[in-house]
Amino acid sequence: MAAHGSGTRHGRRAVLALGGLLAASCALPAAPADTAARDVRRLLDRRAAALLARDRAAFLAVLAPEAPGLRSAQGEEFDHLAGVPLTEWHYRLTGLDRTGDGTVTARVELRHRVAGYDATPAVSARRVDLRRRDGQWHVTGDRPAHGGTRELWQQGPVAVARGRRCVVLGTGHGAERLRRIAETADAAVDAVARAWTRESDLRTVLLVPSSLSAMGALLGEPAAGYRGIAAVTTGASEGGRRTSADRVIVNPEAYEVLGAVGRQVVLTHETTHVATRTATTAATPMWLSEGFADWVAYRDSDRPPAQIAPELRRTVRREGLPDALPADGDFRFAGDADRLAGAYEGGWLACRMIVERTDEATLLALYESVGAHPRREGAVTAALRRHLDTTPEEFTARWRAYVRDALA
Repeated sequence: MAAHGSGTRHGRRAVLALGGLLAASCALPAAPADTAARDVRRLLDRRAAALLARDRAAFLAVLAPEAPGLRSAQGEEFDHLAGVPLTEWHYRLTGLDRTGDGTVTARVELRHRVAGYDATPAVSARRVDLRRRDGQWHVTGDRPAHGGTRELWQQGPVAVARGRRCVVLGTGHGAERLRRIAETADAAVDAVARAWTRESDLRTVLLVPSSLSAMGALLGEPAAGYRGIAAVTTGASEGGRRTSADRVIVNPEAYEVLGAVGRQVVLTHETTHVATRTATTAATPMWLSEGFADWVAYRDSDRPPAQIAPELRRTVRREGLPDALPADGDFRFAGDADRLAGAYEGGWLACRMIVERTDEATLLALYESVGAHPRREGAVTAALRRHLDTTPEEFTARWRAYVRDALA
């Protein structure tokens, strides 16, 4: 199995609080809090407008004079974004906490869109520290929220490679390498569009950090858990709509060691997660979401199952057939690598079996039915009964027999 990962709500995911605007926390007296929130919001709006207008002086003007280190870092970030085609850059104030006499910390959602590719903004949570002096607010600090990420433009100058239906943003890589990734990503979009016809204008944004450790910083998680993972996808949806744009994040170290077929499989798998984002919910088990993404990735392959599912084949020969479909816990990146590979392969074989014994339309309809269920309990049961006229127990028995025959 080519190493890859998912950024659905199962695996790596962007969990974002998108509640209503909070004028201020209860720690602030009512009248000053309203004034502070209004003034801070205006300051952040000026800062966002300056970045979109590529006005470096105005972007830095809101910074406190006594913070030269911040000014230098923010100036570098501004410069690093010079080549990125942005159509939106907005700071949404979600809360304001008093941290001292004349100082506050703003809880902010940074929302940005890449022109021509994002229909929905990508959202990240940040904390902005401010000090009031002589009647004016100034920024004294800008950092990720707890558990937040170090954005790509905070890691170095961002280079851009545009494809037909994708854009690749990278740091620390040459133009030719990014161009090759864009070509593979374009082919992935084409492959997914042929299989998942629900997405009429699928486009992807890929981020390529300079190293595995930089990937970990971009995800806000320890890099070691992604050592063998060639790519992951982040994004969020709620109620059938996207609440944060997807990003396919490439691990340059693991991706580079793959051959052309492996790279294509990885990016097609991840692009499937982008396409199915709004149809994948808390009701969707990982064997279905990951198995479906692998089914799309291998849909046009003529390789036999024994070659596509070598880890599961070894497990079956060593331990016998699995008793059940892969559990969500089997898909943990930080777990056993062989078990992880076998879980992906088992999910893929389940989806392949459905298509072989019915058709592709049935698999797509089943996927959507599971995701549309109001809760996890009963979702698969109802979908299996509706689309395959079977029960989870009968489906599992058929899958076990299919695994045995396919991997013999």
